[in-house]
Amino acid sequence: MLIHQQPIAERIAWLQDLAQRHTAEFRSPDASLAREFYLAKYPTAIMVLKCMDGRINIPVATGTPPGIIQPFRNLGGMFNLGWPHLGEVLAAEVHRMLAAGHQVLFFITYHFSRGDDRRGCGGFDCDTAAALAHCREIKQQAEYIFGNRHGTIYPLLCGYETDDDALILHGAEDELLDLSTLSPADIPALDHKIASMFPDMPEQMQHDLLPLLQGNIKRIAEVRNTCRLLDVEHREWMICLGRGFDFLHTPNLALIIGPYSPDLADPIRKAAGIIEGNMTAGRIPDDGFLLFTSVPYEGIGMDRARAELKSRFLANFAANVIGSDFPQLAARMHIQIGVLSWRSRALELLPRSS
Repeated sequence: MLIHQQPIAERIAWLQDLAQRHTAEFRSPDASLAREFYLAKYPTAIMVLKCMDGRINIPVATGTPPGIIQPFRNLGGMFNLGWPHLGEVLAAEVHRMLAAGHQVLFFITYHFSRGDDRRGCGGFDCDTAAALAHCREIKQQAEYIFGNRHGTIYPLLCGYETDDDALILHGAEDELLDLSTLSPADIPALDHKIASMFPDMPEQMQHDLLPLLQGNIKRIAEVRNTCRLLDVEHREWMICLGRGFDFLHTPNLALIIGPYSPDLADPIRKAAGIIEGNMTAGRIPDDGFLLFTSVPYEGIGMDRARAELKSRFLANFAANVIGSDFPQLAARMHIQIGVLSWRSRALELLPRSS
């Protein structure tokens, strides 16, 4: 039986096991050494703004060790760098990287499907042109904040084609580099292609971008040699609010809302409506859904205590919104509250009341 068809208790148990396995893998000696070795060779810090869609797994698509790429995920992939909390989180992360001597490559992504428009981004009603236009606005905002000379922070517009897990890079003059059109034989010429498309990109960044593109070309070849289901049906049964959901790269099971927008109630209502619609249509059982909040922390003591309070606040806020606007759905709501050690990716579940 597929996970979305199982009773809610079994779905929640599956989720907890998935998180534990992700933590164990992240903390393993092999994974830790792989990250250390990778950063020694390719020191550019990589951040990605992306949709909550579980198909968009940039580390897997590029063959990059987990923990190298810093993701920012939100329902529909919609962001505004003027949002106070998002701006603070991004600025803090950028300053941390610069203080450690790292330049920052800032991916701004949209996604689509070549095989079926219905497999596109639901946040933009599968309108790829609208998603791309939104990404262009974010890039302009990034250049306004970080400057347009790109010597330290480089905003890179990038499409993600979900059928092949293929990256499409938009150059400085909007020239396209569609990696789905390349083969492993084209890899040796990539460095010249990057230099011509991004003449204002620092050499170190160009060097550090190469392994992502090389990994993506190899990934595309693997995908095309694998028979996999390109599922168009939404069957989400989780609303995830907060950060630290990197382990949830499973398509169409979770609606992930980053805690960035000043109007959190709006995406929560939209997510609740999707969950209720899935139950009504019989795509998921109507015995319950999960509201899951997670907040990361860097250090023990004050930072962890603040993360706990924030996670509880998010859970209570979302529960109140759902209870007010979707009372029948709220009666079937299960709540889990968590905090995440950013260093170890260990997820700790908290009791409902302190």
